[in-house]
Amino acid sequence: MTLYSHLFSPLQVGELQLAHRVVLAPLTRMRSTQPGDVPNALNAAYYGQRASKGGLLITEATQISRQGKGYPAAPGIHSAAQVEGWKLVTEAVHAKGGLIFLQLWHVGRISHSSLHPETGLPVSASAIAPADGKMAFTAEFKQVPFETPRALELDELPGIVADYKRAAENAKAAGFDGVEIHSANGYLLDQFLEDKTNHRTDAYGGSIENRARLLLEVVDAVAGVWGKGRVGVRLSPFGTFSDMGDSDPETHFSYVLEQLSQRGIAYAHLVEPRVGSAGSGDPIDDSKPRTSHIFRKAFKGVLISAGGYTAAAADETVADGYADAVAFGRLFIANPDLPERFRADAPLNTPDRRTFYGGTETGYTDYPALDRVETTAV
Repeated sequence: MTLYSHLFSPLQVGELQLAHRVVLAPLTRMRSTQPGDVPNALNAAYYGQRASKGGLLITEATQISRQGKGYPAAPGIHSAAQVEGWKLVTEAVHAKGGLIFLQLWHVGRISHSSLHPETGLPVSASAIAPADGKMAFTAEFKQVPFETPRALELDELPGIVADYKRAAENAKAAGFDGVEIHSANGYLLDQFLEDKTNHRTDAYGGSIENRARLLLEVVDAVAGVWGKGRVGVRLSPFGTFSDMGDSDPETHFSYVLEQLSQRGIAYAHLVEPRVGSAGSGDPIDDSKPRTSHIFRKAFKGVLISAGGYTAAAADETVADGYADAVAFGRLFIANPDLPERFRADAPLNTPDRRTFYGGTETGYTDYPALDRVETTAV
C-alpha cells in the first residue's frame, strides 16, 4: 500500500487524466540565458528531470510580450524562437509520459524600463509603485527602486487580451498540454483585481465585477484557443507579495472563483497565505486560515493548493476534500524525483536558496535523484 494513498490516486483535470496529484508549482528560475529569452537545452533537462508518467508540471511564469517582462533571463512565449525553444522542453517532458502547462505572465508594475526600453515605463491598473521596500531587477541583473508605473489606457486593454491570446496560440504550437493564467502574486492581472493597486474609475475599476473584468476577458480569450478543459488560473487571495492587498478578499475572490467555475476551466490554483510573501523565505504561518478551506465552496472544479506543504499535510488536504491536488515548489527544486521520493517515503534533498535565481546548472539540474543517491551509498 502506498503511504500517501490520496496523493497517489488518479485525477481527471479538465481534458487530462493525471496518475497522481503531486504537481510542480510554477517557479521563476531566470535561466533562459540565450538572447531573446529563448528556452534552451538546460531548461529542457530541468523539466525533463521532474517529469513523471501522468504527472503535471506547470512551467515558470513566461512573459506574453516584451512589455510583460519583469526579470532578466526569464523566458517568453511571444517569438518564433521562443516557441522553438519551448519545444525542447515539451518533448523532454512527454518523453517521460508527463504533462506540462505553460504559465502565461505579464508582470505589470513589477518591472523596469531597462527590460523593455521600446515600451517605456512599466504599466499597471493605476500609477502606484510598490511601497514595501523591495527592488526591481534591471536588464543587467542589478536591483534598483521600482519606477512608478503608468496606468494602462482603456483603449490599450484589448491589446493586453490579444497578447494573452497570441501567447496561448504559441504555447499550443510549442506542444504544451494546456496553459495556466498567472493572476497571482502581485502581477498585472492581480494588480487589476485588488483595490490596493486598482484605483481606476472606468469599467475596469471600482466594483468587484469591474476589477475582475480583465482577468475574465483573458480567460475567455485563452479558452477560445485551448478549450476550457485545458486552461487553469492561479490566484493568491491573501498574498502580500509585491505590496498587494484587498479590502475584502473573501468576497472579491469568491466572486472571481464563482465566475471561473461557471466557465468550467480545468482548475483553479490557489496560493496559501502561509506563504503570502512568495519566494521570500518567510516562515510559514499556520495561524492564518487556509485559502483552500475558505474558497473550496466557491469553485466547483479541480482545486490545486500550493504553499509550504509536506507530503503528509498534502495527503491530508486531499483526503479532507479541501484540494484535489497539491503543488510543490522548493521541495521540487531540490528533488527532481519528488513524487517517487514521496511514494517511497525516502529522504529529501535540501534546497539551496542561494541558487534559486540565475546561474547555470548549479542548484538547477545537479540535485541528485534517488538512483544516484543509492549508487553513491553503495
